Amino acid sequence: MGLFDIFKKKEAPAAPAAPAAIDAQAGADVLCAPVSGKAIKMVDVPDPVFSGEVLGKGCAVWPEGDIVYAPVSGKVTVTMGHAVGIMSDSGIEVLVHVGVDTVNLQGKGFTGYVGQGDQVVAGQPVLKMDRAVIAEAGYKDCVVLAVSNSAEFEAVEMTVEPEASVAAGAAVVKVVRK
Repeated sequence: MGLFDIFKKKEAPAAPAAPAAIDAQAGADVLCAPVSGKAIKMVDVPDPVFSGEVLGKGCAVWPEGDIVYAPVSGKVTVTMGHAVGIMSDSGIEVLVHVGVDTVNLQGKGFTGYVGQGDQVVAGQPVLKMDRAVIAEAGYKDCVVLAVSNSAEFEAVEMTVEPEASVAAGAAVVKVVRK
């Protein structure tokens, strides 16, 4: 080590390797399940912000696994540890939010695989959640899929029956344009 080596910038740690992508039933106006599990209506999400559709219409899934996949192809607009925002290639603003009140974990229990500005394809892993950390903190791990610009569309409709088992990548929401 030379005298001036202390002034060199240290390399940022490499991002963790993401698991393999999955097949997704993607379409211009279709949102895919971000996780496998039991689908529920947005009004049944145990959080008034989501159940009141304040952040948009959509649905949610009680997860069976810990990997969260992109529900659409597009550009990542925001990452917050427990949530990822994506502007789809067809202009649909999608928020994938993991858990109820998990913002209080301040990123603990979450590993991100994408960053703001990244291009993603439907079925690509975007984050990993540690469901045990979420449960130990007393939070629910419901994964919300919200269309935050719902008002720009004629309708945002859940395409599976409530309480149905869905596979990650399966079509679960359809957007109807005006």
